[in-house]
Amino acid sequence: MLKIVTAPDEVLGKRAKEFDFSKNKKSLPKILKDMEKALLSASDPKGVGLAAPQVGLSLAIFMAKPTDKAKTSVFINPVILEIDKLEKKSKKRVKKLEGCLSLPNIWGEVLRAPSVKLSYFDKDGNLNIKKFDGFMATIIQHETDHLNGVLFPKHVLEQKGKLYKSYKNTEGEDEFEELVI
Repeated sequence: MLKIVTAPDEVLGKRAKEFDFSKNKKSLPKILKDMEKALLSASDPKGVGLAAPQVGLSLAIFMAKPTDKAKTSVFINPVILEIDKLEKKSKKRVKKLEGCLSLPNIWGEVLRAPSVKLSYFDKDGNLNIKKFDGFMATIIQHETDHLNGVLFPKHVLEQKGKLYKSYKNTEGEDEFEELVI
């Protein structure tokens, strides 16, 4: 099984390579199966998305599973065509606490657009263009950042937000402590 790599692994800071269906289509089912196993094995916290660079593969592939009951969605060579370019103070923009499987126990609030229009290929090589809203839009923006070599703390710091480190207290509950940078 592929293991989730953590910062400062250099693959996390590089732009992922486009997946070439003509050369690598036969290897795709195994890559996707191994990525999904890695995603589903993450339990504390539970993963909702995983990009190929997070398992050491410099490929423009990510998957998303926003809820336990949702089917895992696969996105190959994704390109965000439109992003809601609302002003930072707009009520429609969404600021949520984000974490990352490649940055264990690190959290921060990131202001993300509430919707995105995405061009991508599915696992069968079919081109799709679709609009995503809400939590799925947040996941897509986070995972697309991974494909561009960007980790969420960069956005937190650019937005003058705070980063937090989580730990378990004596009752096994998560507690957060602000990181001073």
